[in-house]
Amino acid sequence: MSIAVILLQQLIIMVLLMAAGYLMFKGKKISLEGSRSLANILVYLCLPCVIIKGFLVEQTTQATIGLLISAVAAAVTLGAAMWISRIFFKKDAVANFASAFSNAGFFGVPLITACISDGATFYVAAFIAFLNLLQWTYGVDLLTGGRGKLSLKKVITAPFMIAILIGLFFYFSGIAMPHILLQCVNFLAGCNTPIAMFTIGIYLAQTSATAMFKKKVLYGVSAVRLILIPLVTLALLSLLPAAYMEMKMAILIAAACPVGSNVAVYAHLHDRNYPYAVETVVISTILSLISIPLLVALAQMVW
Repeated sequence: MSIAVILLQQLIIMVLLMAAGYLMFKGKKISLEGSRSLANILVYLCLPCVIIKGFLVEQTTQATIGLLISAVAAAVTLGAAMWISRIFFKKDAVANFASAFSNAGFFGVPLITACISDGATFYVAAFIAFLNLLQWTYGVDLLTGGRGKLSLKKVITAPFMIAILIGLFFYFSGIAMPHILLQCVNFLAGCNTPIAMFTIGIYLAQTSATAMFKKKVLYGVSAVRLILIPLVTLALLSLLPAAYMEMKMAILIAAACPVGSNVAVYAHLHDRNYPYAVETVVISTILSLISIPLLVALAQMVW
């Protein structure tokens, strides 16, 4: 079975999980405050465990080289994404942020683990680290008009950064994680997909579908995020040898994901049109159900 078919099946599962979140919110079985609590569980527990789990592989020279190459690839592709977004949305801070940064953690990681392997998250750890770092620095700077203040302590103590440091420790030390602790990590990592999709469904329930689908700018943001940037990423990753196919596909899926939900979080924190930010997440997520399988199918033909 091809990756594109597996991907389509996984996306259908995600849609059903999103529908569950949507119906629970509309049925008033979960509140907005409850959704924030779910988001905290994702940020502080589930996603860090997914990252740590990705590093729990045997240390080999080939794997270490792959890790370094994936870090360079992540930096280059994210740099290209920010440059492209700035060209199209220089005067629209929310759209600039939204189109530049994908939902690689909450949306991409579940797809990568389902379509490739659990170990493939090893190759997107650097992508997720750089993505979050750039959102907290460059992204906040966009939303505040240059008034964002970078706290090194805040970056170092961020959950994703701590998870990467823990993962690197176990990878380079060769120390095996205690079985009981490993089981806890596995269980929490397994919660990432359902809770993340459930939360996105709650985002969807907060929007007015009729008004949202009439806003042309949202389709422009989605076109840049789901088509232009992924195609440029595909071209850049084509420079890597065929031997790194798993890495290339993992980074491509991470880069092709819809608008990251963090744009809504940061827009809310900095009073920059939260409803508009939520709409970019929702529209791009819906459209990605079509764009990601097509992009992966194209990559399989090209590579």
